[in-house]
Amino acid sequence: MMVHCGSCLCGTVSFEINGDFDSFYLCHCQHCQKDTGSAHAANLFSHSATLMWQSGEDAVASFTLPGTRHSKSFCKLCGSALPNTQNADLLVVPAGCLDTKITMLPTAHIFSSSKAVWEEAVGGAPEFGELPG
Repeated sequence: MMVHCGSCLCGTVSFEINGDFDSFYLCHCQHCQKDTGSAHAANLFSHSATLMWQSGEDAVASFTLPGTRHSKSFCKLCGSALPNTQNADLLVVPAGCLDTKITMLPTAHIFSSSKAVWEEAVGGAPEFGELPG
């Protein structure tokens, strides 16, 4: 059984996840684009792993978009995405909030019919190791 540790950007919230992830989806739906401000969300899913808040649990807020299954949890102080437990049967963990290495590769792209138009053109963009001057 794997143990993963994670935290928010400001360090107020930290957590531990015990168990394995079932899947790793890159979601391109319009809801995920809005709440990440990016082309897609990268989330790990587990039906069996358990989440234990190590610190800052009182700084965790959750939001569910009315009329949808779209839900997210985040730090009230810095806004960082955090594990979501709104669905009691499913733990959803934003891959970027983990401090431990993820060895699992993405399982699939989902809601690809909603991909951002500009996402297709990214492959030809130059790459920089840091912010270019």
